[in-house]
Amino acid sequence: MSRIRVYADQSPDTPQQESNDHADIAGILATAGVLFERWKTDQPLAPGASQDEVIEAYRADIDRLISEQGYQTVDVISLNADHPDKATLRQKFLDEHRHSEDEVRFFVAGSGLFSLHIDDKVYEVLCEQGDLISVPANTPHWFDMGPNPSFIAIRLFNNPDGWVANFTGSDIASQFPRLEN
Repeated sequence: MSRIRVYADQSPDTPQQESNDHADIAGILATAGVLFERWKTDQPLAPGASQDEVIEAYRADIDRLISEQGYQTVDVISLNADHPDKATLRQKFLDEHRHSEDEVRFFVAGSGLFSLHIDDKVYEVLCEQGDLISVPANTPHWFDMGPNPSFIAIRLFNNPDGWVANFTGSDIASQFPRLEN
């Protein structure tokens, strides 16, 4: 179940606000300038579906975002607990960083934990199957796929080179909860 917890950035032990209601999550994030949507498809996806089949299943929503935001590249990333480099990949995203473009992820399957550091708050968002999150460009954040990752996500980029992180050097991410799956 999708979830948001909002913390004061100096109080990682006690959330100030928490909800599992999708409309509440979207509303809370909207006030921080973050897009959070729920997507559905009428096209069933078989296990092991190709990147093209996954993208086609969500074509209408993808095309809408491309039209609205000018994204240039779309791909699909899939990671599971059997991946030999899962620990290294997890570590890559755990430190606070920014991107010069929006970080847009739609969870086709599985889950992941985005934490966004906006002003004096940390918005911890557990994204599940059917959730789209768009972290605005230059927003400090980190992502945790957990020690046993299991997700398929559609990614949209403005930059044809894809994901480029600019690390902040802050240790704030280490102070907040991790995803334990």
